[in-house]
Amino acid sequence: MIILFTGDGKGKTSAALGIALRASGYKMKTLMIQFMKKQDGSGEHRVPSPLNEFIDIHAFGGGFLFKGDDKSEHIKLAQKAWLFMEESLSKKVYQILILDELTVALKYGLINIDMVMDFLKNPPYEIHIIITGRDAPLKLLSIADIATEMKKISHIYDKGGPPVEGIDF
Repeated sequence: MIILFTGDGKGKTSAALGIALRASGYKMKTLMIQFMKKQDGSGEHRVPSPLNEFIDIHAFGGGFLFKGDDKSEHIKLAQKAWLFMEESLSKKVYQILILDELTVALKYGLINIDMVMDFLKNPPYEIHIIITGRDAPLKLLSIADIATEMKKISHIYDKGGPPVEGIDF
């Protein structure tokens, strides 16, 4: 299956990690590739053993990217992430693949959408693929078996509050 979590609300990565946690109860292995997040930037990078026995998380992000920023380093990191993902999947040990913030990498042109679509239409073996991020392109929405939009109703940021450790990152 292809599962897509998109929208402007909180919970896209959390939902993907929830599936990975649930699948680990069945001894299913998950590979998570993070396209925008830096290593050690979020709590999921610090999960202690044995909770992380079935979930491998690899962050390749360069952090926040704003309109007008030089994207060259971000492009290199995204390409490195994609190659790492392909190499990791060649071992055929994963049942679930999470491409975290892939939609953001697509939006900023860090990854080629045609390459992504070819991969999604012809994965190397039978594997569930979860894609997260805001502003999912219609091409992704059209092939998703499950697509969920997280819609922000309110957030602590609206009141000027800071991101909360363990909740927001």
